[in-house]
Amino acid sequence: MARICIYGAGSIGCYLGGRLAAGGAEIGFIGRPGIGAELQAHGLTLTHYDGGSWRVPPEAIAFGAEPSAAAAADLVLVTVKSGATAQAAAELAGVVSPHAVVISFQNGIGNADTLRAALPGRTVLAGMVPFNVVRRGPGAFHQGSEGEPEVEEATVLAPFLADFTRAGFVLRRHRDMLPVQWAKLLFNLNNAVNALSGLPLQQELALRDYRRCLALAQAEALDLLAQAGIAPARLTPLPARWIPALLRLPDALFARLARKMLAIDPLARSSMADDLAAGRPTEVDWINGEVVRLAQQRGQRAPANERLVSLIKAAESEKARWSGEALLAELRIAAERG
Repeated sequence: MARICIYGAGSIGCYLGGRLAAGGAEIGFIGRPGIGAELQAHGLTLTHYDGGSWRVPPEAIAFGAEPSAAAAADLVLVTVKSGATAQAAAELAGVVSPHAVVISFQNGIGNADTLRAALPGRTVLAGMVPFNVVRRGPGAFHQGSEGEPEVEEATVLAPFLADFTRAGFVLRRHRDMLPVQWAKLLFNLNNAVNALSGLPLQQELALRDYRRCLALAQAEALDLLAQAGIAPARLTPLPARWIPALLRLPDALFARLARKMLAIDPLARSSMADDLAAGRPTEVDWINGEVVRLAQQRGQRAPANERLVSLIKAAESEKARWSGEALLAELRIAAERG
């Protein structure tokens, strides 16, 4: 089996693995049989919002549907949805080499800890993918926003750094990933707002009422993080604590300032919006739900994020869409009731 294994061949897994394979790394994918058939029929076509493109032909793709396909991997990138982490951990425990390095490239805060608990003696690192990946067709995946993979610093990464460099990635390494994970999660709080809007990210963020919804959710989280002594890393030119104020600005002023902060493809949507559209369970419990849990740990509540969790769960079955004005009113009522 390939030296680097992608455990979870969804949008993020296919994009990361495809870029690494296009750069010459020996890659194997593990996922559902349906995606395996798709990749072996169409290969991988990978594109970037700045115009970059890469191609991996079908004959160059090694795919397996069983966990045993990870047995010979030196590096395992876990890219399954957060709700599948416990199952992935149990499956990997029986097959992954004692010498393998495992990186959780997933949303949320605690997935690496779940993997560590199931993989004693192995090196398990927390990681984070800050950019959005859009599925555009069979085997076609598009990076719709800026950013580079982020990972916990460890000397065991040395043998793999050249693979990421050849793929065109800057693998950003950190001694402490928790502030980085929370910084990404603060941005990801918009996933629920975007999914409920039914709009592309760029269009949704251009509308002040939707941004005010995100500002409510972020401000709630930032207050709890400050109480917990956690300072989110700076992933943009502005510190995280200033971003709610930026979001509340009038549309024209926000557009001018935000253009300097984060590049977003006009067609990009959040992964949560994609999950709702496809009828899949979302990761809201590992995004807004993380804020709710942080509040509960401190004997408090996070009403705006609680309400977003409940609205997304309702939308998983009802496919409801909210205007910015209606959603903002709903979140303000929740916050007032606290």
